[in-house]
Amino acid sequence: MEHATIRRYSVKERPTLREAYDAVRAGVSGHKTILVVGNCWVDYEGRASSRLEPGERVVIFKSDGSALIHRPRDYAPVNWQPPGSLFRTRLVKDGLHVRVFRKKDNEVLELTFDDVMFTAVLDLKDSGEFYLHASEKDMQEAILYEPSLLEKGFKPLTAEKPVEPGFIDILGVDKDGILTVVEIKRKPATKEAVLQLNKYMAVFRADSDRQIRGILVAPALARGSQKLLASLGLEFKPLSPEQCSQILRRYREKPLTDFFEP
Repeated sequence: MEHATIRRYSVKERPTLREAYDAVRAGVSGHKTILVVGNCWVDYEGRASSRLEPGERVVIFKSDGSALIHRPRDYAPVNWQPPGSLFRTRLVKDGLHVRVFRKKDNEVLELTFDDVMFTAVLDLKDSGEFYLHASEKDMQEAILYEPSLLEKGFKPLTAEKPVEPGFIDILGVDKDGILTVVEIKRKPATKEAVLQLNKYMAVFRADSDRQIRGILVAPALARGSQKLLASLGLEFKPLSPEQCSQILRRYREKPLTDFFEP
């Protein structure tokens, strides 16, 4: 395949090292996405140090300043640098050398190619939103991050509390200090989910002097479960996985322990 160029991409099979150098340099200066496939080795110095011996790999330099080195196996990159990195490209005696540097943490990733099979410089456009359909575990985390998802004034005390019938998703207190047991389902809650919550409630009902609430959290109630829920004196809070996903996107960088009462 010959060199093909249009406004939004430039591709080359079996480029010379000089051609690969020109492609990477032009892509970096133009804030493009760059794909390089070839034989390379990698040295890293920063929070740790590593050496990746020569091998054929797929290397991606993204327009946000991130870099990823993929081996022919495994889904995760073997080496990477996060967004905001600085690039320096040179032709040296050993081949094409790319230095990816993070000034903030003094991290340096250095790649050297002695053979390049393929290069692509891509002007990719992507403004689409990403929507994660949260699992029950994710919904639990979202409530721990932002307890008002359940109700105003709710304070989580612990999660995954072991009790005789299993594990309580969240145990907390409401704005009046009443102990509250929370059971979470990512799909419409069935009668079985209501009975599961009721079993957890029984653990605390042995203490007849203690007020306690049970709240079933789910996107909706399945047919027949609402009547059972009311007959057992339990409550329902509608909450969708999509709502929880939006919360997680904002809070995931904080440790969960920040959201528990001391």
